[in-house]
Amino acid sequence: MAKPVVAIVGRPNVGKSTIFNRIVGERISIVEDIPGVTRDRIYSSAEWLTHDFNIIDTGGIDIGDEPFLEQIRQQAEIAINEADVIIFITNGREGVTAADEEVAKILYKSRKPVVLAVNKVDNPDMRDQIYDFYSLGFGEPIPISGTHGLGLGDLLDEVAKHFPRKQEDEYDDDVIKFCLIGRPNVGKSSLVNALLGEERVIVSDIAGTTRDAIDSPYTYNGQKYVIIDTAGMRKKGKIYETTEKYSVLRALRAIERSDVVLVVLNGEEGIIEQDKRIAGYAHEAGRAVVIVVNKWDAVEKDEKTMKEFEQKIRDHFQFLDYAPIVFLSAKTKKRIHTLMPMINMASENHALRVETSVLNDVIMDAVAMNPTPTDKGRRLKIFYTTQVAVKPPTFVVFVNDPELLHFSYERFLENRIRDAFGFEGTPIKIFARERK
Repeated sequence: MAKPVVAIVGRPNVGKSTIFNRIVGERISIVEDIPGVTRDRIYSSAEWLTHDFNIIDTGGIDIGDEPFLEQIRQQAEIAINEADVIIFITNGREGVTAADEEVAKILYKSRKPVVLAVNKVDNPDMRDQIYDFYSLGFGEPIPISGTHGLGLGDLLDEVAKHFPRKQEDEYDDDVIKFCLIGRPNVGKSSLVNALLGEERVIVSDIAGTTRDAIDSPYTYNGQKYVIIDTAGMRKKGKIYETTEKYSVLRALRAIERSDVVLVVLNGEEGIIEQDKRIAGYAHEAGRAVVIVVNKWDAVEKDEKTMKEFEQKIRDHFQFLDYAPIVFLSAKTKKRIHTLMPMINMASENHALRVETSVLNDVIMDAVAMNPTPTDKGRRLKIFYTTQVAVKPPTFVVFVNDPELLHFSYERFLENRIRDAFGFEGTPIKIFARERK
């Protein structure tokens, strides 16, 4: 199930980015005491108690030369369209302003839950100043200080009350769900249509034709699938239309609902930096990945071309060294038959569970082959290993001191596990725990 989405909305310079950074736990947004300094669309994952959610800082929606109030309106409307819950930030030092009232008018129409926060209430003596904010009509204002982190727990408690109840997945467990992500105009919609055998998704040479994720259930060789098509992800500096401001967020939500992610590349244009950033979303989400090189029919090639292109992919996508690569043409349907077996394999490995006894035999053999490292005279001791989860396969290694399991040795153990059990197409996670 996709995570709930929380949007932080408010007029400029009320502290939206500071609060966003506090909730996320790291400085992602640029924070300056100048209105409008947050130029980029900013989104991240966050958690509060048992709740995982995505959060948007709408200060990142730069509407360009639009009038001031028009910018606020458009930013708020984009947030309303994307969010499950809205945090409305105001400034306790300045009281209720005309701009606050304009934002409130927009939020009234949203029919989305709105939690009102009064920021910059840095000490208890200022709490009397929050009562004016009842006039905005969103119930009890919650006093907070983004700078000092005060009141954020109360704020998030209230936000979490409005999260949609977790629902069972709308599809049966035996259905393989996969989505297609990639830059605009790499041929994702054409590939969907080629797989479905019908013109179900609009296909156009104009980048950004697909604006929302679209579910398309179908059956192939007796196996049930759902394709989740997504809007193309534009490079940050090239986002012009407000309707595309959150195409990345929509793709992230599609990734979260998927078992397998197809990272679609344009064989004609080759690999650019944005492709790596897009692929990183799937890897970080722990989804199975298949790299698809589309438009292969348009590439001039000889017997070495495919091998050379594959090596370029391996060089650029070193973090996806587990992902199989498929070359095809959605337009001519050449080699398209090679895609479904790869999706099936990646999905199967994503859900693969290994017996503990067999797993420990592999780990002990690995340690015998390459003894554990030492640090300041202390040697890492591995007592036993167990698999604790699937989708992705997740392993816990019980050791004498987790800090002694360095990244390089963890990578060695991962490679030995892959050698023994395959896991092609899926990331695997390894965590060290101290044996008590």
